[in-house]
Amino acid sequence: MTEALYLPETLTRAEVDALAGVSVIDFGTNWCGHCKAALPLIGEVFAEYPQVRHVKVEDGSGRRLGRSFKVKLWPTLVFMRDGQEVGRLVRPTRVSDIEEAFEGAVRQG
Repeated sequence: MTEALYLPETLTRAEVDALAGVSVIDFGTNWCGHCKAALPLIGEVFAEYPQVRHVKVEDGSGRRLGRSFKVKLWPTLVFMRDGQEVGRLVRPTRVSDIEEAFEGAVRQG
């Protein structure tokens, strides 16, 4: 699932805010070197959390969803629980940082 490409926006901010449970909104682009480098790390951790929804969103200038989250760098992982942001990672380079963010999102509530 994590190997899927970043896709143009398919959800509005209102729809993201209405998602139940834990979700990770993963902003990036398919050509981004930082995104490509983080892909296996993110995938490794997602394999441990099958209950977490992973939404990959292609970001860029003028993309409303990314701007609503004030995304500046890729990849940016926004951890959501029941429509509320509970954590964020920007350009993760270590599995331990990603695991810590997942644990924080999953254990809240």
